[in-house]
Amino acid sequence: MTRWCAHCAYDGTPFHGWQSQIGGHTVQDFIEAHLAAILHRPIRIHGSGRTDAGVHARDQVFHFDADWPHGPLALLRALRSGLPAEIQIFSLSPTEDSFHARYSTLWKRYTYSFYEGFPSPFQWRYVHSLGERRLSLGLLGPFRSTLIGLHDFSTFGASRPDRQENPVKQLRRLEFIREDPRVEMIIESSGYLYKMARRIAGAAMEIALGQLSAEEVLNAFFRQEKMEKIPTAPAKGLFLEYVAYGDEERNGESRTLP
Repeated sequence: MTRWCAHCAYDGTPFHGWQSQIGGHTVQDFIEAHLAAILHRPIRIHGSGRTDAGVHARDQVFHFDADWPHGPLALLRALRSGLPAEIQIFSLSPTEDSFHARYSTLWKRYTYSFYEGFPSPFQWRYVHSLGERRLSLGLLGPFRSTLIGLHDFSTFGASRPDRQENPVKQLRRLEFIREDPRVEMIIESSGYLYKMARRIAGAAMEIALGQLSAEEVLNAFFRQEKMEKIPTAPAKGLFLEYVAYGDEERNGESRTLP
């Protein structure tokens, strides 16, 4: 058996998230079904993490174990040929047996895109439109700086009975960058609670719109309390951008989607 590591991108709009579920129609379900057809046996793939329904990925990483005698390029070509147009596999290579797409992860980067105005028909699926409202990014200073570091992020996690997670995460980066008419949030963390990135985006939006004060949100954060006033930002603005692993950290390598 060879362990294969693959990198893929997908438009999450038509899918019910990454992780396989009853009823199918997830990104994982489509990839596994296609691999099974290629390899003539059931295949289980393991992703770097879950993305929810409607969330996109520019670089999702997954691995699987399979015998394939024809080389990586032939397997990549076969895998690319029968997937939905919204899913693209852009690299595939053999890797060490010890590699695990999820458990070998050091940190992951997500971005969230706000749009100040009314996006074109070619953009609206990938941004959260604010209409005529404008974000005051200067209000986000204390919020941004306080969240960076090792903290309990229970305030920003949504409850889900099937997920029992450690709420303590290492947030290593949180930035807000304006490139009119877009404002992009960049977040890097050792891990994420369910809907954590989208709730941090929602809290930032409310603070930057003057609907909530940073002090109010941070007081709840310090007490690890849920705060009903914090909205979960719509899924369509969120992208999984990058998954970091040990070898790349040591060698300074990076991956970009062609």
